[in-house]
Amino acid sequence: MALTAMLTPHSLMAENLRIGIVGLDSSHCEQFTLRLNDPANPSHIPGARVVAAYVGGSPDLPESASRVQGFTTTLKDKYGVQILGTITEVCAKVDAVMILSLDGRPHLAQVREVLLSGKPFFLDKPVAASLKDIVAIYQAAEEAKVPFFSASAMRWYPGVIEVATAESTPALAAISYGPSPLLPFHPDLYFYGIHPAEALFTVMGTGCLEVRRTASPNASVVTGRWEGDRLGTLHAIHALPMGSAHYKLTRFGEKGVVEQKNQGDYTPLLREIVKFFQTRQPPVSRAQTLEIYAFLEAAEQSRSQNGKPVALRDVLRKAGAPEAWLPPAPAVPKS
Repeated sequence: MALTAMLTPHSLMAENLRIGIVGLDSSHCEQFTLRLNDPANPSHIPGARVVAAYVGGSPDLPESASRVQGFTTTLKDKYGVQILGTITEVCAKVDAVMILSLDGRPHLAQVREVLLSGKPFFLDKPVAASLKDIVAIYQAAEEAKVPFFSASAMRWYPGVIEVATAESTPALAAISYGPSPLLPFHPDLYFYGIHPAEALFTVMGTGCLEVRRTASPNASVVTGRWEGDRLGTLHAIHALPMGSAHYKLTRFGEKGVVEQKNQGDYTPLLREIVKFFQTRQPPVSRAQTLEIYAFLEAAEQSRSQNGKPVALRDVLRKAGAPEAWLPPAPAVPKS
C-alpha cells in the first residue's frame, strides 16, 4: 500500500497538480505559466498550476542575463508564483518540475538536484550543451528511476502532425527548414536547430544511421541517411534571428508530396507535459531524443571534417552511451 501511494500519489491527480519551474530566463517560463495559471486565457490548460520557481540564469550569456529580472517579476507579481532560493526548496513544494533554463550548460547539475526529490520533470531544449552531458542526464535519471522527457513544441504542431501522418507507410524522404541562430557555448545547431530537426524526426522516425553536412556562414544543409536508404534533410538558416517563425516541413511519400500548411504554439506541448506529470509515461522516448541530438552532434563533426559522413552510433559511443543505447551501424556500401 505504501509503495503504491509513493508511485502514484494523490498529489498527482489532475485537479491539484502543483508545478515548479527551474530557470526564469526563457520566454517559456512566462508562456507556460500563462497557460496554466490564467483560467481566462483562451489556451488555458486546467488541472495544474505553477506555484514555485527558482530563478537561475547565466550571467555570461546575454540572452539569459537580460531577461531574468523581467520574467521573475511577471511570474511573481502577475501569476502569484513563489520565488525560492534553491532548487531543493522548489522541489519540496511541488509534485513535478519543469527545467526551463535557456542555457543548456547547467542542465546536468539542475537535473541531479531534481532527481534527489524523485519528482518527475520536463527538461526544456536543449537537453544540455554537449552530447556527453545529455547521455549523463539519461543515465542519472535511469539510475534514480525518475521519469522525464524533453521535446520541442514543434513535435505537436498541427501542421507537423498532418505531414507526419499523411501516409501510413514511412516517408521516403523529408526536408525541414527553420532558423538556427548561434548561441555561445553550445554546438551550433543545438539551440534553435533542434526545432526543425525534431520536426524532421517526427516525420522520418528513428533509424538515422549517418549524417553529412555542408555549411556556410548563412546556412547549413544536413542530410541524414535512414535505414532503408531514406533521406532526411535539415536546412538550418543561421542568418534568421532568434524567435523567427520561418519553419516548413515537406514529406515525400509513396503517394505524393505533402507540405506543412499550419504552424502552432506551446499549448499542445504543455498538454503533453501535464499528462506526463499525471501518468509518469513520457510521450517521447530516450531513444528518440538521443538520436535527434546525435544527429545534431554528427552534423557538427561532419562540418569540421569538410562534409565527411559521420555515423550516429560513433558519436553516441564517444559520448559514453551504453552499447544497448546505440543505433545500428551503417551498412558497408556494396562495391
